[in-house]
Parts: sequence; structure tokens; C-alpha cells
Amino acid sequence: MALRGIRVLEMAGLAPAPFCGMVLSDFGANVIRIDRAKNPSDSDRLARGKKSVAVDLKQQKGIEVIKKLCSRADVLIEPFRPGVLSALGRKHENPCAPVNLVGDFAGGGLICALGVVLALFERTRSGRGQVVDANMVQGSAYVANFLWASKDSFIWGGARGENLLDTGVPFYETYKTADGKFMSVGALEPQFYAALLKGLQLDPDKVPQFGDSNKTKTLFTDIFLSKTRDEWTEVFRDLDACVEPILEMDEAPAHPHNQTNNTFLKNSRGVYEAGPAPALSRTPGVSTLEPQPVIGQHTLEVLQEAGYSQADIRSLIDAGAVQQASANSKL
Repeated sequence: MALRGIRVLEMAGLAPAPFCGMVLSDFGANVIRIDRAKNPSDSDRLARGKKSVAVDLKQQKGIEVIKKLCSRADVLIEPFRPGVLSALGRKHENPCAPVNLVGDFAGGGLICALGVVLALFERTRSGRGQVVDANMVQGSAYVANFLWASKDSFIWGGARGENLLDTGVPFYETYKTADGKFMSVGALEPQFYAALLKGLQLDPDKVPQFGDSNKTKTLFTDIFLSKTRDEWTEVFRDLDACVEPILEMDEAPAHPHNQTNNTFLKNSRGVYEAGPAPALSRTPGVSTLEPQPVIGQHTLEVLQEAGYSQADIRSLIDAGAVQQASANSKL
């Protein structure tokens, strides 16, 4: 397989990192997952093909083991800042398509890019090319493998809208605020839920995390309607509760986190677009966005580089075989 012989060290974590490790393992990499020696979690459903090593990271000797393993690894996956899963529809409502991010981009374009990189990497060993067959149905199913692998678990075993991650619980939900905007709540772990109740000024003894979901959701809904989104943002600013404002598209580029990480870049028209990801330390992607080309803008340049003479190019243009856009053409 394309990644045969590649050593990957994966620190156990939540969905994004295990999925990445599973992808690498699926293409032949030797993936070693570092699990906690104390209070280990058996909830990872994306560990197929991996090996598990249990290490106590609070002991110096445990840290030394990790360092030694790292010295032999080609890749280290470090997941301690996990992402947030999207809600996938509500109970008693028609399923809502998640725009076209899953099919076109995640299951289609991104999987295709992965396939191209895998094939290029394998070519350095075999000297041979291969066809990358990336289709959106198969790619989307692969991206959604966490759902398939968890359908018999407490996370995703119920009907739509009755699960842990699809608005079935009040502490993983979105709430409307007094100004018609929204806050997101993802307080899954007990410590985050405790911080959520602190911000809402609720007594934890009276609002248990796994109590009456409908009653608690109604309570949360009413409380969030009592302040504006920005007021709630300030309330939770210093609380580690996994409660964040839902930003409009024109607000996201101005968020301090996105500015620090250069998540968004301005194009030639002064409009923000998402920059390249992931960030590479030595060979990063582009830091400025080139303008969109006018159709036929570079015909002369490309044909000249390909060895065509001026007469040949003129003949092709006159015949309508190629077209050169005007130098002052604009989109």
C-alpha cells in the first residue's frame, strides 16, 4: 500500500485525530495509538488497524517512552485541541442537507487530493503512476465512518434528533439570543457542563446533566433569550464551557483566533476567503491569494512555454482553436 513502512504515532483523542489516523492506517501506515494508562477510554470506534500503547503521561518515565517513540516515528498526530461536530438534523423535522460540504468538498475534493498525494508518494518508490478513483458517494461514506461505526453505541444509537450529537440533549445544542443571533453549546464532558451551569447561574444539583432533556432544554432556551449574543460571549469568555458565539460569515475573519492563525486571507477584490490548511512549518501554502484568471488570459504565455512559435499561435487563434483574452479583461 502507498504508506507501507510509514510510522505514525497517534495520541488518543476525539473524532478528528482518530479519523486521520484511520485514514493513514487504511493506506498501509503503521499507526500506534498512545492511550492513557489510567482511566483509559474505550470509546474510539475509528481504531481499526492500529496498535495501542498505554502510557502514563504524568510520569517522567512515561514521557521518556513517548519521546523515544517519537524519535522513530514519521508522523505524530496530536489531538488535544479537538474540533466541534456539526448537528445533523432535529427530531420531527425533515433532514437538512449540510450545504454541499460533505459531498463536493469533504467526500469529493479533499478525498481526491488525498488520493493524489498518496499516489505521488507511492510513485517515489515504484516509479509508476496510478488512477485515483475519487467519487463523492464513496468519499462521503468514508468521511462519515464515525457515524457508521457508532450507530450501535450510546453516542449515535437512537432515532434522528435523539442522540448525543444531533440536538438530542440540551448541552449539545444551539440557542437563540435576545438580538436574534445564536450561541453554540457543546458541553459534553462533566467539567464543561459544570462551567455551562456556572455561566447560566444555575444550581448543578437542580439541573443534572442527564435529567429531563426537554425540561432542561426549555430552561436553557429561556435563559439564552435573556441576553444578546455578545453579552453571552462576554459571560463565557473566561469559562471553559465549550460555549461560543455563532458568527456571521462577515464576522468570522475578524475573530481573534482566525486572525492569529491567518485562517482567512483577502483576495484581489478585497473579499475574505479561507486560506490553505493544514499549516506546514517549513513549506507552508500560499500566504496571498492570486486573482481569478480571465478565461484565456494566459494562452500566449502557456503556448510559448510549450514551444509554439508566434506564427503557430497566431494561426491557432485565427482558426479559433485557442483564444487569448484581452490584457485589460476583468471578471
